[in-house]
Amino acid sequence: MIPAKGKKKWMQLPRDVVVGPDVIYDVKDVCDDLKLKEGAFIVTGQNTRRIAGDVVFDLLEDSGCEPGIIVSNEASMEDVRRVVAEARAANSEYLLGVGSGKSIDVAKLAATQLSLPFISMPTAASHDGIVSSRASIHDKGRKSSVEVNAPMAVIADTQIISSAPYRLLAAGCGDIISNYTAVLDWELAHRLRNEPFSEYAAALSRMTAQILMDSPEDIKPELESSVRIVVKALVSSGVAMSIAGSSRPASGSEHMFSHALDMLSPGSALHGEQCGVGTIMMMYLHGGDWKKIKECLEIIGAPTTAEELGIEDKYILEALLVAHEIRPERYTVLGAGLTPEAAEKVARLTKVIS
Repeated sequence: MIPAKGKKKWMQLPRDVVVGPDVIYDVKDVCDDLKLKEGAFIVTGQNTRRIAGDVVFDLLEDSGCEPGIIVSNEASMEDVRRVVAEARAANSEYLLGVGSGKSIDVAKLAATQLSLPFISMPTAASHDGIVSSRASIHDKGRKSSVEVNAPMAVIADTQIISSAPYRLLAAGCGDIISNYTAVLDWELAHRLRNEPFSEYAAALSRMTAQILMDSPEDIKPELESSVRIVVKALVSSGVAMSIAGSSRPASGSEHMFSHALDMLSPGSALHGEQCGVGTIMMMYLHGGDWKKIKECLEIIGAPTTAEELGIEDKYILEALLVAHEIRPERYTVLGAGLTPEAAEKVARLTKVIS
């Protein structure tokens, strides 16, 4: 356990992490290792059901588990309530999230509300939600980050993930690289606001980002070894958050900027893509090497400009102005907010807008 604001929190870490080609077929072995037998309930997506959801269902059914399955269409509280009701009616003993980040977030929150174990089985590596103790859920027109129980196990089939669109993997890289500015913000809050800080969690988070920064050319489309690097980095990022007892090691001003964009220009770009672009600008504000961040993202093939995000310049500027309001209790380099002149300066100097 680790102390947090005078209280104690349990450090939740996955017990089993299985990464590699064809590990989807190890699902029953993982369940057996965790002493999870009957009562499986699978949460998957419309497309990912065909890719992996039905495979997991058949594997568990053939082993006598009599699983249930449901398709989640979006990461919303409505879907969470639907999954909770269906899983409860089926007398489920544990949940498996098989699919993208949306399916996994819904399954994670539903499992937490039901006080049931959860297994994460991602079909894409687009963000660190595959292992973190947070879930991004839409509720009443807003996206919020909700604290949940971390997965008891992660089964990441790199063969399946490498078949997903490369854009998703590149977005995952953006989310990992954003750890740099997240840790800088955390250190700043520790110095100026005496916020609790974990050297170990911060070091792990930085190291995770550094792995990609040192060899961005290793990340290529349809390459299983690239997927393995990114998945392991995402797992490490999630572990850093569990050690810290918060999302601080992997979520700072760049994530607040991304959440602001979600409100101003919803559906335009992926979470990790927006965080990557946000990291460029936040690193500039921290006085760090933002050009190195930009170069790394370019080599990987992730967006570095508003145009590449598919977002109008005006929304980038507006997001910079309101980002500090997203989580006002979380102190970052944005402080009490940027002036319009400062926002335009950082966006133009970093070439995020032209």
